[in-house]
Amino acid sequence: MSGPSGVDPMVGAPPAEPLSAGAHAVPPGTGDSRSLGEIVGDLTSDLTTLVKQELELARTELKEEATKAGKGAGMLGGAGVAGLLTLILGSFALAYLLDNWMPVELAFLIVTLLWAIVGAVLAARGRKELKNAQPQLPETQQTLKEDAAWARAQKN
Repeated sequence: MSGPSGVDPMVGAPPAEPLSAGAHAVPPGTGDSRSLGEIVGDLTSDLTTLVKQELELARTELKEEATKAGKGAGMLGGAGVAGLLTLILGSFALAYLLDNWMPVELAFLIVTLLWAIVGAVLAARGRKELKNAQPQLPETQQTLKEDAAWARAQKN
């Protein structure tokens, strides 16, 4: 049963006509009639959106990693406190052990001198390592100069 002008009332659309050999799959009137400026504007807008989304993703990932790193740093801080307490109590134990053979004052003085020597050695090695460090980052400076030269060449 067919309604007025060949529209099937059960379907609500005219019967489909077969495509000819030269016909496009795009329905008529839906072709891209935007100007070049509109296309470039849309591309710029899409690119801006994409960059913003990528930055947001990076920010989210960095926040998650910073949280993990913060937890790890907290654990290391706790381990440092535990190590310090171990060092202090171990020093007292050594001093009281030495107290079995000498006066307590001399025992604590020997332990103090022992830690002073350890501190001096660590300070000397740390100073030597700092002198060997290169805060200028020569490779990074070189690549930044190359990037700037490339950008100038692209501009011209």
